[in-house]
Amino acid sequence: MSQYLLSVHSVEGEAREPMTDEEMQQSWKQVQALNEEIKSAGAWVFGGALHDPDTATVVRISEGEVLTTDGPFAESKEHLGGFYIIEADNLDAALAWASKTTAAVRKPIEVRPFRAAES
Repeated sequence: MSQYLLSVHSVEGEAREPMTDEEMQQSWKQVQALNEEIKSAGAWVFGGALHDPDTATVVRISEGEVLTTDGPFAESKEHLGGFYIIEADNLDAALAWASKTTAAVRKPIEVRPFRAAES
């Protein structure tokens, strides 16, 4: 079985109506139901939601020195908002999980396979 990253992307400035408390609770229930479905199918490896991009700290080496800077690494209108790592038999199976994920979280999902570990 292969592992896949399903990355959930937030689009900065995307025109969306604010959710009511009831809509937020319903959305949360849909995500929890999806998580349970992935787990019960044996596809769950790990998943998590991230804080907003402005909470990021970038660490890099410049001229032999370690530098840290605030904010996201790349300036972009799309940011990684969360992710799932799943196991699936093939890309089609991973895409089926991504379809369910985008329906639950209402955000774009990028699917990428992990490289096989080198021996």
